[in-house]
Amino acid sequence: MAGISAKQVKELRDTTGAGMMDCKKALQASDGDLQKAIEWLRQKGITSAAKKEGRVAAEGLVESYIHTGGRVGVLVEINCETDFVARREEFKTLARDIAMQIAACPNVEVVRTSDISQDSIDHEREIEMGREDLAKKPENIRAKIVDGRIEKRLKEQSLLDQPFIKDQNITIEELIKQLVATLGENIQVRRFSRFTLGEGIEKKEENFAAEVAAQTGQKKEEKPSEPAAPKVEAKDEKPTETAPKTAKKKGKKKKK
Repeated sequence: MAGISAKQVKELRDTTGAGMMDCKKALQASDGDLQKAIEWLRQKGITSAAKKEGRVAAEGLVESYIHTGGRVGVLVEINCETDFVARREEFKTLARDIAMQIAACPNVEVVRTSDISQDSIDHEREIEMGREDLAKKPENIRAKIVDGRIEKRLKEQSLLDQPFIKDQNITIEELIKQLVATLGENIQVRRFSRFTLGEGIEKKEENFAAEVAAQTGQKKEEKPSEPAAPKVEAKDEKPTETAPKTAKKKGKKKKK
């Protein structure tokens, strides 16, 4: 298949109002045929979704998700146009799925790539340009490689660019657009927060053996010394018997 030109993408975008990436995917799936690409977008519900993106979406709901064990929690605000749609089970299911998606993607930081500041992008570009594996590459080749890496990095941080955890063939953005086509209202993810237990708290790490030894030594120091055992005097001891001295016999003097 021949490469898709920027002119073809622009023409399809002007015709349908769909996003540039959606138009490119449609043209690739249709071998560059404009009419087939339009049909492809309609089947995905993308053309109708594009027309509704400019409409105000101030209703909706805030959905929460707590992962098993209570170690990860998510709050996400999903907006639609009317309270009627916000009460629809399809809309509630979407909100639950997106909250679960955020919990499963720790690298996701923003709703869309356009929410990432230019300063952050420039910083990432500076890091990539300085990598050793690109040092011997020609300048134009190195720039293209860096652009590809930056684009990949930005998508890793973007919620809308994540493959849907229940269907890896579509992204979160495509999932939302499908529901827009079904419900007939503009639907937007406005913001989210992800909470991880203990995140940001500096944990003290100690050697377990050293810690046990330290505690054991401390206990030994704190243990009071035992008093010396008192001397026990023996009762009713008989005095040591000594062998009797042999009495000298006094002989009688004979009279002369």
